[in-house]
Amino acid sequence: MTRLRLPLLLAGGAVLLILGLLATGLFRRDVEPEIDAVLARQIGQMLMVGFQGTAQDQSGPSRLARQIADGTVGGVLVLGRNVESLEAVEAMNRAFLAASPSSPPLIAIDQEGGRIQRLRATIGFPETPSAAMLGRYADPETARDLYAPMAEALAGLGFNVNFGPVVDLDLEPGNPIISRLQRAYSDDPDTVTDFARAFVETHRVAGLLTAPKHFPGHGTTLLDSHETLPDISETWDDIELAPYRQLIAQDLADMVMVGHLVLDRGDGDRLPATLSPGLVTGLLRGELGFEGVIVSDDLQMGALMETMTVEAASVAAIRAGIDLLIVANYPRPDPGLPERLVRAIASEAISDTALRERIEESAARIGTLKRERLGTEVLAP
Repeated sequence: MTRLRLPLLLAGGAVLLILGLLATGLFRRDVEPEIDAVLARQIGQMLMVGFQGTAQDQSGPSRLARQIADGTVGGVLVLGRNVESLEAVEAMNRAFLAASPSSPPLIAIDQEGGRIQRLRATIGFPETPSAAMLGRYADPETARDLYAPMAEALAGLGFNVNFGPVVDLDLEPGNPIISRLQRAYSDDPDTVTDFARAFVETHRVAGLLTAPKHFPGHGTTLLDSHETLPDISETWDDIELAPYRQLIAQDLADMVMVGHLVLDRGDGDRLPATLSPGLVTGLLRGELGFEGVIVSDDLQMGALMETMTVEAASVAAIRAGIDLLIVANYPRPDPGLPERLVRAIASEAISDTALRERIEESAARIGTLKRERLGTEVLAP
């Protein structure tokens, strides 16, 4: 009996040791793998997030500035909920820019004109007529005279991106998100291109990036992609690509925004454009020859959230060829969302060489955009 005690004690000790390790997670297979710092920063540069708060010293903007500083976030989206006064907006933007001097964030807003203006005359910002009003009653030179002060005012507040112009064609009067909101210049692609050129060029003079939207064309749908996923396969026409073709050929597309739209061009692709390699990499990059940054529409819109999580949508969008992921973090804002997305995307990329290469490509493309268009010296991650 005495001879058996030592082996039994040793065996019992080993069991206790293993149980202890299991409790700490060292032997668990479901523990998240360690994330490489370079990979995490590359993913962070691809994230443009919304936030809650209207002043620099509030918890939301303060945390976002820390996330920018540690590389978890590379871009900021300012929405109407963040606007209380021009002074407060400028202070927040300056704090975001100062948080990462070596690689300043992209700070974006949707200031199209008409109904889609986050900054209003009520707080002292110059308002601009809608695209439809300009297309009907003005000309591109008049539009330049209106867009120039708008762009200069945005730059003065610290913005470096304005998500426009809308280059959707006004093809469906019942369209709830384009035509009814007067966001399209015309049903004629040449007219749309002429006004879009005025928008882009005046913003470039002021030092702002722009992004023609919503590729491959949101003009014919009767559904709002903020709420559900539109299928434009039966109504879409190749003519809707004309403004993109012309702006890309004239080097007037810093970025292109892709919409959540199903477009089956006869190949059975039923994916939303934002998640479709055929439309993003095949059509936009391949056929249209676009080499710049491709940005998604908000990945938390109803069109996608009906069927998937924002983490799954982000990974699928990267695989499709999207470079910059917009996550508005609305209507239920989560301050920890950026960290969660970095972990989720990195966990997939650790074991997927193709995904990691896509991330590296996108981070490099965003760095080139900042350096060449904004004159920012971006340090390697």
